[in-house]
Amino acid sequence: MKWKKWLENWDMTSLKIKTPFLEMEWNPREADRNAAWELYVELLTRVTTRELDTGEGDEETALQSIYSIFGTTRNVIKHYGRDCLEFTKIAVLILNQVINPFTAKWHKLQMENAFQTKEGCHKFRKELSELQPKLRNYTKMLGDMAGVEEDLTELEDFYKSEVVDNR
Repeated sequence: MKWKKWLENWDMTSLKIKTPFLEMEWNPREADRNAAWELYVELLTRVTTRELDTGEGDEETALQSIYSIFGTTRNVIKHYGRDCLEFTKIAVLILNQVINPFTAKWHKLQMENAFQTKEGCHKFRKELSELQPKLRNYTKMLGDMAGVEEDLTELEDFYKSEVVDNR
């Protein structure tokens, strides 16, 4: 399978990627699968894939959690080294093109005390809710790369619907 087709499968065609890269074969190795699994688990357990309901959580903590994906990803790449190039290719694109614009903007606004106002907090939560579908897709991509048979990104939604249905 070509990179272009794999990215299309996950609705990631908005990433800015040069054509020669898109025509390369997508062929993850064992190290790619292991690296993808590690980051998949990290993303599943963060605000990256879960709703931050009104009145719950804290905006600054949510921003820090998203920002920490940079360090986590770098550590995973360093751990698996050159053997996880397929993972690295997609991870770097997502960090630089999806996560960085969000964290850079909100870090600056945080320094300007945006989280001290109701409007700032509301705007952050709105933009976070717009970022999360992209990060859920990324998480699903990682699950696919890791060979996860049953996607867990919607698990919490399933349990919420079960609780509601059983009342």
